[in-house]
Amino acid sequence: MIDTIYIEEAVFEHPRTKSILDRFPKARQIKCERYGEVFNPKAQNFRLQKQNPSLILAEKFHGHLQEAPLGYSIGAKKNYYFSHMLNCLYDCRYCFLQGMYRSAHYVLFVNFEDFQQEIRQIVAKKNDEEIHFFSGYDCDSLALEPATGFADSFLDFFATLPDNALLELRTKSTQVRSLLERDPLENCVVAFSFTPDETARALEHKAPNVQRRLDALKKVQDKGWKIGLRFDPMIYQNDYHSQYEILFETVFQQIDPALLHSVNLGVFRLPDNFFKKLRNLYPDEILFASPMESTRGMMAYKQEIEDEMTQSCQEQLLRYIPREKYFPCTY
Repeated sequence: MIDTIYIEEAVFEHPRTKSILDRFPKARQIKCERYGEVFNPKAQNFRLQKQNPSLILAEKFHGHLQEAPLGYSIGAKKNYYFSHMLNCLYDCRYCFLQGMYRSAHYVLFVNFEDFQQEIRQIVAKKNDEEIHFFSGYDCDSLALEPATGFADSFLDFFATLPDNALLELRTKSTQVRSLLERDPLENCVVAFSFTPDETARALEHKAPNVQRRLDALKKVQDKGWKIGLRFDPMIYQNDYHSQYEILFETVFQQIDPALLHSVNLGVFRLPDNFFKKLRNLYPDEILFASPMESTRGMMAYKQEIEDEMTQSCQEQLLRYIPREKYFPCTY
């Protein structure tokens, strides 16, 4: 899967680096001083690189955690997100990462301990206040778990924190073995992202299909983990109402509502410059010919379409879940 690995000299002897290199014994190893030498140069072809990305092992020095935007919440007033990795194994056409980064290579920050230290400091300052930490913002939380051991490391860490500090692992992946081999944590939510089947087939390249994600969700749920459902982004099509109706019926027929922690909806939107880059990358993609408009630097569906979709899907969702478990994403 990965045939070239770039390694910052500073992390070459890190135990996590050695463990990852052992998993890819045939990969070519190239040392570099900083990951930006490989990741940031101009004139890179994201679309071409996405066919065979390299892995870059690096150290993150600062900005390990960021405050989440207003409206990005599943119940707490204090919300943070963090990215142990840049870029994703999957190739979803609507993903903002393709507009954000010049490179499709994966960057893995191996210094998990520094992320964890900053999380512990935040928790200590907030006493008993509920705080949520979101992983999977710039990557999928579980897709490369067999190689990175990210979930294993952070679950061990969150097991030492009070229950008011909650971790969300957001994923489309079926790589859930690390969750099945341990007891569930009270302060962790495993959140699976879904779009209707037709949308997933057309736009979520390389990602498991809806039923495979549901199968993974059921295994995790049967083990006793709290589950989240993330219908984000919602993608407009002429028959979106019936597509989401089918999706919700399929999902809620197969999950245990008692272990459902939270559900959210979020509409498709991108910063204007990201949208332009994606449209240039995929000029024939029908997604970018949808009825959209730019408002305050963000490209989104026209307001009447966005309101109609949100209202329609919200009404359908609330047939299956209590309102207190529903968190519309409004950022």
